[in-house]
Amino acid sequence: MNLNKHDPQTDMEMNMTSMIDVVFLLIIFFMIITDMTQQELEDLELPIAVKAVEDQPDPDVIRPIINIDYGGVIKVKRETYYDPEIDEADRTKLEGYLANQSRLMPKKMDEKLKKELPDNPLLIRADQVTPFKHLQKIMEICSKEGIQIWKLEIAAAQPEAQE
Repeated sequence: MNLNKHDPQTDMEMNMTSMIDVVFLLIIFFMIITDMTQQELEDLELPIAVKAVEDQPDPDVIRPIINIDYGGVIKVKRETYYDPEIDEADRTKLEGYLANQSRLMPKKMDEKLKKELPDNPLLIRADQVTPFKHLQKIMEICSKEGIQIWKLEIAAAQPEAQE
């Protein structure tokens, strides 16, 4: 008794070309998306934090991220906004960026100052050997009229788990 009845005239072969194309497109899509999520982060050696809260930003909230390397070069989304060797005293590009971000942020009334201030934080990512004077420049710019971003977050790395 032959249970495997197989008629070669009625068998259909499945064409896998379309399936392979879809898989390759998905791989390319995820590679691009993975890169886009890291667009705002520079490759920096962040200082190690003993006690810190893990960063879990809300994607719907406007939170500018500024990266500062050890030489004081300030970058936003991989674009240089200030280079102390070239610009020295000209911080207009960085000031313009922060003023624009400040305008986009939701505002909260400050009772002491009797004015509305941006309510979202600015994340500063600085290399662990970056002199503080470079962070101070950003803080000074944030205090200017028209910007007044008063909430700052400083990025730090987690200590490696010891076994």
